[in-house]
Amino acid sequence: MLDYKTGVVGAGRVGAGMATLMAGHGCWVTIVGLDEEDLKRCRAILEGNLEELVQQGLATEQNRAAIRKRFILTTDPADLRDCVFVLEAAFENLEVKRGIYREVEEIVSPETLMASTTSAISAELLTAEMRHPERFVVTHPFQPAHMLPLVELVGGPKTTPETIGRARRLLEELDREVVTLHKSVPGFIINRFAQALFRESLYLVEQGVVSVEDVDKAIKYAVGMRYASIGLLEYFDDVGFNLECDIAKSVYPDLCGTRAIQQIVLDGIAAGKTGRSAGQGLYDWGKKDDADYLKRKAAPYYACFHWEMPED
Repeated sequence: MLDYKTGVVGAGRVGAGMATLMAGHGCWVTIVGLDEEDLKRCRAILEGNLEELVQQGLATEQNRAAIRKRFILTTDPADLRDCVFVLEAAFENLEVKRGIYREVEEIVSPETLMASTTSAISAELLTAEMRHPERFVVTHPFQPAHMLPLVELVGGPKTTPETIGRARRLLEELDREVVTLHKSVPGFIINRFAQALFRESLYLVEQGVVSVEDVDKAIKYAVGMRYASIGLLEYFDDVGFNLECDIAKSVYPDLCGTRAIQQIVLDGIAAGKTGRSAGQGLYDWGKKDDADYLKRKAAPYYACFHWEMPED
């Protein structure tokens, strides 16, 4: 059970998710929002997170009460003063994030570990104006941040090995599976995987090779099942270099290599058919069971959930 004082600057879904994760492991979490309306929305997200854990049998009412009392919601960054770890979870705007770091560095100890949940901005850019860039890392989680266990850990050019080690240990204490990047690249790792799959899948649909439904069937019943329990490169080694080389010689020349957004996506944007929230995208969501989709989406998160939660 952890008993750290931690802080989150940013009261949206990612910030609330990380706050739920930390409080769910015993940390006391100060959440800094923009104003009272921002904090009101954050409280609703936090309560929703806790309700889901209780409804799924992952937490008791006693756990819920113990976690709830560990949240401290405020609009005053000075309340971060005693935190040993401060996580910035603001929206993706470089100047906003730099402004947060300037303010936080005036308040916390030079030894306080600082991090960002950014999915797009390099640590080098984020830390350009920091007084102590050596204590900064990117810790990029995936939505829902408190449930999906993987976190990408990336340092900046001045981040010390000690800081990387501290961040990794903290994340592992929070039951996170940590992937450490040795240098920053756009999209880090997971978003690069996702974009490569999206690009090839949309290309195959546009070329009339396969339907949208059958792309998803291939992912669910082959790719997803295989790599849920073994690694991608573990499987590469299993198949062997010679066979994989022969396959690559045949397939590589025909893979989608476009650097442009696919026309099927641009046409959808122009027509207002932008996905689930619009009711139609690649699928007609009016014909799909939305409750079933959400249930299927969340099921793997519950299966790998194992927290030691506070009870008082």
